Amino acid sequence: MGNKLKRVVIGKPMKSGELEEEKLSKMKALAVLSSDALSSVAYGTEQILIVLVTLGFAAVWYSIPISIAVLGLLTILILSYRQTIYSYPSGGGAYLVAKDNLGVGTGLIAGGSLLVDYILTVAVSSSAGTDAITSAFPSLHDHRVLVSLIMILFLTIMNLRGITESASILALPVYLFVAAIFVLIIAGLIKYVMGGIHAEVPELGTAVSNVSLFLLLKAFSSGCSALTGVEAVSNAIPNFKQPAEKNAAKTLVAMGMILGSMFIGISLLAYWYGISPTPEETVVSKIAEATFGRGVLYYLIQGVTALILFLAANTAYAAFPLLAFMLAKDKFMPHMFKVRGDRLGFSNGIIILGVLSALLVIVFHGDTENLIPLYAVGVFIPFTLSQFGMMVRWIRLKPEGWIIKLLINTIGMITTLTITLIFIFTKFSQIWMVFIFLPLVIFLFFRIHRHYMNIADELRINLESDKPEIKGSTIVIPVAGITRVVLHSISYAKSLTDNVVAVFVAFDEEEIRKMEEKWEEWNPGVRLIILRSRYRSVMRPLMKFIDTVEWKTAETDHITILIPQFITKHWWQNLLHNQTSLLIRAYLYNQKDIVIATVPYHLNR
Repeated sequence: MGNKLKRVVIGKPMKSGELEEEKLSKMKALAVLSSDALSSVAYGTEQILIVLVTLGFAAVWYSIPISIAVLGLLTILILSYRQTIYSYPSGGGAYLVAKDNLGVGTGLIAGGSLLVDYILTVAVSSSAGTDAITSAFPSLHDHRVLVSLIMILFLTIMNLRGITESASILALPVYLFVAAIFVLIIAGLIKYVMGGIHAEVPELGTAVSNVSLFLLLKAFSSGCSALTGVEAVSNAIPNFKQPAEKNAAKTLVAMGMILGSMFIGISLLAYWYGISPTPEETVVSKIAEATFGRGVLYYLIQGVTALILFLAANTAYAAFPLLAFMLAKDKFMPHMFKVRGDRLGFSNGIIILGVLSALLVIVFHGDTENLIPLYAVGVFIPFTLSQFGMMVRWIRLKPEGWIIKLLINTIGMITTLTITLIFIFTKFSQIWMVFIFLPLVIFLFFRIHRHYMNIADELRINLESDKPEIKGSTIVIPVAGITRVVLHSISYAKSLTDNVVAVFVAFDEEEIRKMEEKWEEWNPGVRLIILRSRYRSVMRPLMKFIDTVEWKTAETDHITILIPQFITKHWWQNLLHNQTSLLIRAYLYNQKDIVIATVPYHLNR
């Protein structure tokens, strides 16, 4: 039943040889890996205005120079990450760049930040998608957490079906969103030029009282949330069709051009229309309503905006499992993240991402505004480390034209470091937990790595001197009576060795007498040892006996505890029986370096 349901949900298993068919073309990759960055258009301008309106409506004109500054930073990042793609075509982005050039510890900071950022990406995207839905349908506002969780579940299942299938589903809404935003920008621009907008807005350069550099920097850092997701292309180069690095570079540039055009367009319309952000309705919703009214086009724009905000999380689903795989390959994360699932994706990474982001939505009650600062600072840390790592690389290798490359990455590093510091100083009350959580993640990485190294040292053998030790075999069979289960186990044990002993734990003299009589009558050719238990415990006398056998025969024999176990036809029937065999096996696994085997006997009724 479970397997059939699994096949319905995620589809039939795929052969390993089909992996190349799962690679992405530029068009599909743009949909999967750019959806996060492109979707930030829906809230980037809004985050700037939320800060500026605290100074009064007259301060909204600052949104234009701030948006231009954000656009400049986007250009620097695109140029920088384009260089990273060609330098590190195996993917991994900031993690590999920082580890290769700045050391393992720095690489883990970048990798840990990105993992946290991808979890936040899913939480922010699902919450922002819910905000767009509740703007159009206010009655759903009280159920926003449930709506977000349903979105995360859908995305998790979709990605378990494979990256190509998820990309095919994503492509249409992503390009619909891009088309809808450009239609909105062009229509809004025409309406403004034709004099169809009569909003009174402050002129550029209008003096504003109480304005401070601190608040302007805070608004700028808030607007930089529109740049999250830019690094995803460089992290996921292995997902591209060949030539992977060229296709990735072209996809990155295309994403930058589309994102920059949409972001500055929305910022200009918000200023010209005199839009002020409110908790109940998004800036894009207000612009669409002012341009088209609450008609078909308005609901179409809101629909595709909600859809792209929701599907933006798919960028994380494409990048998180791949980064987790690289960390696991370097033994900093559990090896389960290296395993590909039935549909050739890294299923464990996909599932863990879905679970952690769902928990985050529940903890923050789906509040996008509270999540975005954490989301942004989580990506600007690896931004900075990546740029610095590339600077060190150019200075170390000095390839042809390295001075220009160094200059690009130096400007990128200084800019992103500045943004990171602005985030820390202006939004510390909202991001302080990053400085607790991130060191814990790094500590966990090192503990996992130490564990794997210790295991490798302990299990390593000398191929010249370490040879298998030939011993005899002693098999101990715990029995609870004389049944077909015991018969089946003894038959198997005697096929391996003649040195077999059965052990029975009795609670009173009458039980001992009956068991001795029945065993003598049956006479299976195996010696029966009866242990007395005054305190009605099976485990304690049995363990003492095993200790005795182990002490006497460990040097000459391999000791095997052969545990008979019947398997019921239906799972619920297990609840009707005690699970002594499971307890014995669990105890021995944790306490003894001996062979533990189970002989199953399947019941038919």
